[in-house]
Amino acid sequence: MTTASTASSGFGRRPVARSPRAAVRARARSALSSLGHRRAVPGWAIASSALSPVLLVGAWAIADGLQPATYSPMRQTMSVLAGHAATDRWLVTGIVFLVSVGQLVTALGLTGVRTSARVVLTVTGVSGIGIAASPEPVHGTTPQHLAWTVVGAVALAIWPAFVARRRPARPRSLVLSVHGSATATAVFVALLGWAFIEAHGGSSLGLAERVTAGVQMSWPFFVVLALRRSQPLPEQPIGSELRRTAVHS
Repeated sequence: MTTASTASSGFGRRPVARSPRAAVRARARSALSSLGHRRAVPGWAIASSALSPVLLVGAWAIADGLQPATYSPMRQTMSVLAGHAATDRWLVTGIVFLVSVGQLVTALGLTGVRTSARVVLTVTGVSGIGIAASPEPVHGTTPQHLAWTVVGAVALAIWPAFVARRRPARPRSLVLSVHGSATATAVFVALLGWAFIEAHGGSSLGLAERVTAGVQMSWPFFVVLALRRSQPLPEQPIGSELRRTAVHS
């Protein structure tokens, strides 16, 4: 076998060495590409996720005090506070709308989670807008209000399951881990089950709904904080890669 054929065969081929400048360019492109998938969570997403539960709890606390003595927050739901029989129903209706828009904003800013997680949170926000747009009548409820309520409640209960990351975040985050997301989902489903039981003959439906909504509405904020903590600043990947390349070259 000739020398030329040996050099061209799979066993005799030597790897082609790249110049230091080409290596720097390749590493810089890789770092820039990773930044596209690991952008920091925007500040407006942090604000929207933090304000949503605060506004909701504040609204029902104020609205409870505006209702007549016949209203019981232990037995009656927040939907009653936004219904046609409520006093100053505009307060809860307006806050539910704002909170729902806040969920849409948060979903838009959660670029660090899977698309399915953002879609489920978007469904929750759209459902909230539907709830605000279809208030309960003086007596009973409407199919539209009930449908939006069920869809929103189920979507928010299962949302943590879509946030889970199979590949651990750096630094490690319990909120983003599979075990943490599974635990949160189990708790949310249990709370939803409690509200469902209370809705069928129980005496504490109002309490069950408020506890469930307060806990579930707070979770996006913890997810946002975990994502913020697990993602490096934009300068770090490029700078570290270029420095490492310069040293080895």
